[in-house]
Amino acid sequence: MARTKDENTEEQILEAAKNVFQTKGMDGARMQEIADNAGINKAMLHYYYRNKQLLFEAVFKSAFSLLAPQLNKILNDDSSIEDKIRNFTTNYISFIMKHPYLPNFIIQELNRNPDFIITIQKNNTLLNIEKFKAQVDLEVSQGNLKPTKGDQLFINILSLNIFPFVAKPLIKAFTKEDDKGFERLIEQRKTEVSEFIINSIKQH
Repeated sequence: MARTKDENTEEQILEAAKNVFQTKGMDGARMQEIADNAGINKAMLHYYYRNKQLLFEAVFKSAFSLLAPQLNKILNDDSSIEDKIRNFTTNYISFIMKHPYLPNFIIQELNRNPDFIITIQKNNTLLNIEKFKAQVDLEVSQGNLKPTKGDQLFINILSLNIFPFVAKPLIKAFTKEDDKGFERLIEQRKTEVSEFIINSIKQH
């Protein structure tokens, strides 16, 4: 009789794998360590996930699939460019503060395996910026925004939001902040980043 997979066990595995991948990276992670962290034996782990790559993809999908729909909704709703920038920044920072491993997690895997982007595409977790770009073009043509391209603007938004999380040790070092201080700085960036970008593109 075939065994059925238990949701609680699967959640334990994904949480354990997330922690190990975050600290050891894809190459350094070992299935035995993940099994130990999940409180199960290695055979049970392989029953749920046959290999490390499948487990890695499951961890990524579990985390990023929570974020992408939020951001896509913001990028494709009918709000103004200014509100999109504010809402995108607030939602992104709030989410990553709860899942701080995710930016390094993605960058690490893309550097290790450039084809990982195919996994993101298959899971429909890529951000769709076409409406955002068209909206920027319209606002520029109407004289509401300084000449700028939507894709460049989006890269600026993404970069300013991602970098502090990727460079956390460096930022803590030169600001002389501890973890609590870093969290305060990041919370402030919800406003700082939004207003900086908006002021840089608006016609005055």
